[in-house]
Amino acid sequence: MHIYFTAVAQVRYIMRKVFRMIDDDAKTLGLDPLAHQALLQVYGSRKQGLRVSALADRLDIAPSFASNIVKQLVKEKLLKRGADASDLRAAVVTLTSEARELCHEIDARARLRVNALIDQLEADERKVAQSILMFYIGPGHIGRSGGRRKPPASG
Repeated sequence: MHIYFTAVAQVRYIMRKVFRMIDDDAKTLGLDPLAHQALLQVYGSRKQGLRVSALADRLDIAPSFASNIVKQLVKEKLLKRGADASDLRAAVVTLTSEARELCHEIDARARLRVNALIDQLEADERKVAQSILMFYIGPGHIGRSGGRRKPPASG
């Protein structure tokens, strides 16, 4: 049972470090971390657009709070509102090109910092980290024990 908790502790340690790095990168570029998460949820959605209610669900926040975040991001020209083709009474938010660029910049910064974190870990810790962070480090990152491959392009 101790091995299980060792793995849980390691995963939670790595995830907290990575989330803090990403949040710091978002803040450095002038974006509130929850606003960044909102942009990621919209960008990463199947149709690259979400209703505010769906965004609230994805962020696990109240719809009124999500609505306030959306209003601010629209004001900052990072989101735009449009009609939902399946229900013209509802609005869908999508990213602007500026928001897309901002997401890519935060992602690029995060990849560098995550790779540096991975390189500092012991071999067994690195294996756990690589399995849970594959989307950031890419399948070619090996760490201290070998060479590296350039991370895949964001997209």
